[in-house]
Amino acid sequence: MMNRKVSRAMMNSKKSTSTKSMILTFIIGLALAIIIRQFLFFNVIVPTLSMYPTIKINDNIITTKIYNSNNLKRGDIIAFNSKELNVLLVKRLIGLPGDSIIIKDGQVYINGTKIKETYVKEEGGKDGSYIVPKLNYFFLGDNRNNSMDSRYWKNPYIKYEDLKGKAVFRISPIYRMGFIR
Repeated sequence: MMNRKVSRAMMNSKKSTSTKSMILTFIIGLALAIIIRQFLFFNVIVPTLSMYPTIKINDNIITTKIYNSNNLKRGDIIAFNSKELNVLLVKRLIGLPGDSIIIKDGQVYINGTKIKETYVKEEGGKDGSYIVPKLNYFFLGDNRNNSMDSRYWKNPYIKYEDLKGKAVFRISPIYRMGFIR
């Protein structure tokens, strides 16, 4: 009789330990997910054709958080907050602080040199001249004829503090999964 009580107590103790272990594992996993989302990565679903063919409508993109402006390079695809449009946008970084940009007949010249843009679907859209202020950036979509980008905004520059992440990986649709260039 005593052995049965001891045996039941041990089983209840094991169940209790197992339940506590599962709860602790869940809490740790949840905390890690929150920390990763808050400080390292986040995802964006792209709602427009402005980055076509690089990124298509409803592509789900993983972006890495931006913590250092020195890691930003011309040609990077960046997610940023547009205060003017009150929305998160994804565009290609074209102009860095201090750059002089001229767009004429669909061609982009930075600091007097025409840049090679193999990712552009169609050249076109609005021409203009811009000088990117300190701590600001200039963005264009890859689908220039169908992109509401820096050329069309009241303030064509995005401040560093509004940059959120660099697009690095497409997670869906599955058949297009892979790194973004």
